[in-house]
Amino acid sequence: MSIKAVLFDIDGTLVDSNDLHVLAWQEAFAAVGAKFDRQRIHDQIGKGTDMLVPALLPYADAATQEALGEAHGAIFKAKFIDRVRPFHRAHDLLAHARSLGQRVALASSAAKAELDHYLDLLDARELVEVTTSSDDVRQTKPAPDIFATALSKLIDVDPSEAFVVGDTPYDVEAALKAGIAAIAVRSGKFSDDVLRQAGAAAVYNDAAALLAHYGSSPLGR
Repeated sequence: MSIKAVLFDIDGTLVDSNDLHVLAWQEAFAAVGAKFDRQRIHDQIGKGTDMLVPALLPYADAATQEALGEAHGAIFKAKFIDRVRPFHRAHDLLAHARSLGQRVALASSAAKAELDHYLDLLDARELVEVTTSSDDVRQTKPAPDIFATALSKLIDVDPSEAFVVGDTPYDVEAALKAGIAAIAVRSGKFSDDVLRQAGAAAVYNDAAALLAHYGSSPLGR
């Protein structure tokens, strides 16, 4: 069965932002007296606020979670978002999928404002058919909502006809829960073991490597 649609994560997959999110989260947590080293925060990157905060502060109430998420967003926007750059050939990867007749979606745990920023950064507005952000769902990754919602917008595409491309185990887990197979890239700085244990069908170095091997990848079926 040919692949009709590819659902791309953004942070760590198409744009080099994971380390910057770590710094923003570290500052947000420090403001409430919670100190975590960068690796511990990195290991949760890929989740939205609703999943990330409880993983690090399991006793935080809903108001604290919301406040931390708002603080992270404000810090990231003020200090870091302008430092984010696309990964090499990320735009070309989206364009190649589209040129093959595959429908392209962006599905991110980020807020809609960040997703919109990245659409312009990637020069991808004419390539992307649908988008889904944390604003559109009740739960973020590793819950399936982000990818399930994106797929529902791609009318007449069965989960078996789609693939997810992401950089974290949470992308892979969320995809599989939605019935969609997933490819992982190493650009988010998660190990191959972690990505494969989550269920990744294949692992590539980055967007450029996936593009170079697209025809022989699961996306080229």
